Amino acid sequence: MKTIVFDFGNVVGFFDHWRTLRKLERFTDMPAQEMYSTIYSGALEDAFESGTIGEEEFLERFCGGCRLKCTRADLAEAMADIFWPNPEICGLIPALKTRYRILLGSNTNIIHSRWFREQFVDIFRHFDALVLSHEIGVRKPKVEFFKHCQTLADGEPSECLFIDDIPENVASARTLGWKGIVYQPDDGLIENLRAAGIRV
Repeated sequence: MKTIVFDFGNVVGFFDHWRTLRKLERFTDMPAQEMYSTIYSGALEDAFESGTIGEEEFLERFCGGCRLKCTRADLAEAMADIFWPNPEICGLIPALKTRYRILLGSNTNIIHSRWFREQFVDIFRHFDALVLSHEIGVRKPKVEFFKHCQTLADGEPSECLFIDDIPENVASARTLGWKGIVYQPDDGLIENLRAAGIRV
């Protein structure tokens, strides 16, 4: 094994969209659950994370769709601060970097990535590249996402390991010949890494 590709959300760092919605409730008559369904369960999030629409259009559609009476800056700030580190993964990455090429492979948008790139700057210095969906124009589980990662990997597909919390994404990486681990906190990560051929 030569390259390990980590997902970001709920792998390197945890996140909670409800942090955003709780901050926005005072700006609208729409319940938080309805806001969640409007923004995070449809085509709008996919368009933003795949770079099909830009930040200003997304914020405008978010405000209109959720009947928000706040500024775009207030909305962007509420959206951004939803992350915190996963000690299990963040503690492993510096040691793994001594033996492997380390990439990030994340479905994300410009508002979130701008924030977490600064928040996680100490851990990202160990990464060789950050592959972000909104920058490359495609999201997981589309195979094109993993083909892009492959261009940045050191070695053949069989020498790459992908770690993600969503089984569908891991299954897609495996179609290219990668090895994959479906990550769950405190669920035998070290044993799973060793089973995949990673020296830990």
